[in-house]
Amino acid sequence: MREKILVSGCPGEENGYNTQLLYFTCSSLSRDDRYLFMITDKGGSPNIMVHDFLTGEERILTQNRNGIMKSYVYFDCRPGMGLGKASVCLDPDRCIAYYIRDNFICKVGLDGEERKLGRVPDDRVTAFTHVSADGKLLCVPMTDYRCLDYDPETEGSGLDRRPVYDIDGRVQAEGLCSYLCVYDTGTGGLLYEKAVPKCWITHVQFHPKNPEIIMYNHEWPSFDCGIRRIWIYDHGKDEIRRVRTEGTDTLGNSAGYSRRRGDWICHEMWSDDGQNIIYHGGYENGPAMVGRYEPSSGKYWEIALPEEYNAYGHFTMDHEMNLVCDGYFKYPEDVKVVRENSTDNGPDPHKKDGEYISRVIPNWEMGELLWIPQCRHSSDWLGQDAHPHAIYAHSGKKIFFNSRNGRYVKVYSIDCMDA
Repeated sequence: MREKILVSGCPGEENGYNTQLLYFTCSSLSRDDRYLFMITDKGGSPNIMVHDFLTGEERILTQNRNGIMKSYVYFDCRPGMGLGKASVCLDPDRCIAYYIRDNFICKVGLDGEERKLGRVPDDRVTAFTHVSADGKLLCVPMTDYRCLDYDPETEGSGLDRRPVYDIDGRVQAEGLCSYLCVYDTGTGGLLYEKAVPKCWITHVQFHPKNPEIIMYNHEWPSFDCGIRRIWIYDHGKDEIRRVRTEGTDTLGNSAGYSRRRGDWICHEMWSDDGQNIIYHGGYENGPAMVGRYEPSSGKYWEIALPEEYNAYGHFTMDHEMNLVCDGYFKYPEDVKVVRENSTDNGPDPHKKDGEYISRVIPNWEMGELLWIPQCRHSSDWLGQDAHPHAIYAHSGKKIFFNSRNGRYVKVYSIDCMDA
């Protein structure tokens, strides 16, 4: 296996700082793979930074000095103040990053000139945003503030001091709403706002070919995760429909598992052409799996992983629908690293102790996955920022990921290796 190469972050541990990729629902790289956009706390508060692979230069594009804004994943942070680390997304064709700072929805390009597009109402919290493929629309998911209205000191737990109460349970019991808020990236105007009752939305993704269609989620469902996680909103028709249903008509599933409401499903994403949705999770009382859904036909393909592949991870895709994963894989002789990871106490059934970055080539019809381990990422997984969240370069020739094996999160890369 190959050695990972440090892309960004202090080489040593003295006078260090954290640097991480943007969230996997968007690319962190410009379309030509020249620029890598990241979040860094070099200098104190988190800001957006860009690395130029042509010159080797790194520049900080934003001027946040107010710490981290409270949002999904970043629970124990400042309400309405600071950078929304979960809010940063990239338009890779135009090298424009969108983000929320001090509750203002903003954008910035390579010139470092910030422009404000709108403002988040004070009675709402936000999560991961997304920009349409044509660069014209920005979707900002918002939820009634009551969703995360708590005292982290007395009602928080774990490294991130997430609420001890069932967030989705509160949303259901109190009838809280989430909102799909879509803005014009040119004028900053709010084009529409779709209220979704009894829902906690944290992930949104425009359809790659039709920005009238938005895929969204129900985060940490308190019941029926197997059928409540993934949804599609068609703005043109003003229709909402669920993506994964119960059933036995699953293709490529040699293990014979049916789709059940008690399954755990997460981390959905579109294929480049919008013809498929990829997701992963675990069968109820069964192994982990990775799935594919084709909206046009309503067909599902799901491939169960070996039982020993029980380390939490994420799957993302290149432009050819080849997968990359930061967890699950292990060699038979591997001895698991034992660490106290309080973020294991979430809704997912697998421990966060994966060690490898792997290319994963699926044969959906045959129900087979070819695992090609690339390197050890060796991240400690302690908190969201240390999740590797591996992504392919647009060329498909490199893989980028986060890792913390020490005090600081850093960004690494490897050249892709075939079997």
